[in-house]
Amino acid sequence: MSRFKPVAGAYVRPTGGWWRKNPYFVRYMFREGTAVFLTIYAVILLLGLNRLAQGEAAYNAWRAALATPWALAFHAVALVAVVYHSITWLRVMPKTAPRLPVDPALITKGGLAASGGASVLIIAVLWWVAR
Repeated sequence: MSRFKPVAGAYVRPTGGWWRKNPYFVRYMFREGTAVFLTIYAVILLLGLNRLAQGEAAYNAWRAALATPWALAFHAVALVAVVYHSITWLRVMPKTAPRLPVDPALITKGGLAASGGASVLIIAVLWWVAR
């Protein structure tokens, strides 16, 4: 018996579209596929930042390219995909989050207070630097 030849009666894992038979996996794969639009949009924004660094003419050319019908259609589809991805992600997160050893209400109140204080501090520093 060679280790490179299949053994008679051995289990052969099914490949291909096994996930299409279960609606849960279809929704999961669709949600993961919508992340592609988010990635493409991030690349488009990075290209815009690069064009901005190259000068006004390059930036205006990038903005003109975004005003084409194809770009507008892509942005409409990407908006729908990202909204769907965000909604489904927010539904999944509570199911996957670990249990916390403290009361979640305390974390929520403390988190709100900390984020509010940090926001005020950041705004104050930016205002002081911009003066």
